[in-house]
Amino acid sequence: MQPKPPSNPGRRKFLIAATSIVGAGAVIGAAIPFLAAFNPSERAKAAGAPAKVDISKLGKGEMMIVEWRGIPIYIIRHTEQSLLILNRNLSRLSDPNSEENQQPDYAKNPNRSIREDVVVLEAVCTHLSCAPKFYPESGTTNFDSDWQGGFFCPCHGSKFDLIGRVYSGVPAPTNLSIPPHYYESEHVLVIGEDGEIT
Repeated sequence: MQPKPPSNPGRRKFLIAATSIVGAGAVIGAAIPFLAAFNPSERAKAAGAPAKVDISKLGKGEMMIVEWRGIPIYIIRHTEQSLLILNRNLSRLSDPNSEENQQPDYAKNPNRSIREDVVVLEAVCTHLSCAPKFYPESGTTNFDSDWQGGFFCPCHGSKFDLIGRVYSGVPAPTNLSIPPHYYESEHVLVIGEDGEIT
């Protein structure tokens, strides 16, 4: 016995097409929130966003600390005196040029910076990620009899000069890192992106 042909073939085609369209819409509707979950949240975007810093009030010999991606960043303005003695103690450094290839192009110079008078460093000791303390004055200290100014990590005794180069014979193996940065204008520093050098 053969089945009877449908009484209304047009209606059957319409129902199949309508069901297919509704099903496809349901799949798309379910996929949108699923795919949106892979996008970073606004909070995550803000955490990874570049940080703009006004350095107009940063005086000579002073340091300011800002945060970028949860990392403290040291911004130091040199004095005329600190620039003069900057390369006086090269023999005490581990290897002032050892990381030349790991630094951004704009930091491959004697000052490790875009501008001669300002240095930007990640405030994280390369030994165990402590925060080295800023000791800008040269002279005798309780941790160095001929201190030229720079950073001392009291946790384990690592020492860095004023531009973040590591001393030899200390636990820290490498220089302080330089974050990506550029100057949007004379007084506005952008940390977290490389840009045109102004």
